[in-house]
Amino acid sequence: MGRFLFPLMDRKQVAEGTMAFWFDTTSSRKFKHMPGQYVDITLRKPSYIDHEGNSRSFTIASSPTEKGKIMITTRMRDTAFKNSLKEVPLGTKVIIQGPKGSFVLRKNYHRPAVFLAGGIGVTPFRSIIKYTVDKKLRHEIYLFYSNRTQKLAAFLEDLERWQSEDRNFKLIPTVTEEKGNEWKYEIGKIDEKMLRTHLGRDFSNGVYYVAGPPDMVNGMSQFLMKIGVDEDSIESEGFDGY
Repeated sequence: MGRFLFPLMDRKQVAEGTMAFWFDTTSSRKFKHMPGQYVDITLRKPSYIDHEGNSRSFTIASSPTEKGKIMITTRMRDTAFKNSLKEVPLGTKVIIQGPKGSFVLRKNYHRPAVFLAGGIGVTPFRSIIKYTVDKKLRHEIYLFYSNRTQKLAAFLEDLERWQSEDRNFKLIPTVTEEKGNEWKYEIGKIDEKMLRTHLGRDFSNGVYYVAGPPDMVNGMSQFLMKIGVDEDSIESEGFDGY
């Protein structure tokens, strides 16, 4: 783990209420991360200050194959940190510490990797999937991606494109409250029926990776064990206060 000073190079909205931020890492060859890891970001001179402080942890949503930059993505709440990050001039340097975390793809490609993402919990999976597609890895990956509405689904076009490029990657988005006029995917919460429909009868053979709000992660982990998935076959990461 290291401590780096990287400038903000770009930012844009990637879904309703969700923004992506890119940081230029070309100033240090020492910064290297694995798909699925996260960093701590500290604003040195934030425009706004509140009780939550000027540091946050964010999953790196970009892949190591996207050279010279890293990207983080977050739902935009009305906090001092996020308002500051949204307004600081491009080129502003922030302190980045990391990478950290072990929420990474297991090396064993003989078992399907089943990703269950709730909302912005898709960020580690974006990194992992982009990496496996670019590196042409042999892992069979299923991404069940749940949002309340279609407009909240960040990176959906990227994921659709990567599915078309890699036959080992299957995308299963679902919405629980409102679908758009052209929505062609699942409707409703991720449940046993949805898993069986896309994974087949032997769905308990997969390695499950769960990421999203803590309540969703805890509930989904308990649900998976209830329907026969071994606890050792479940990896999870909660996004508290995103």
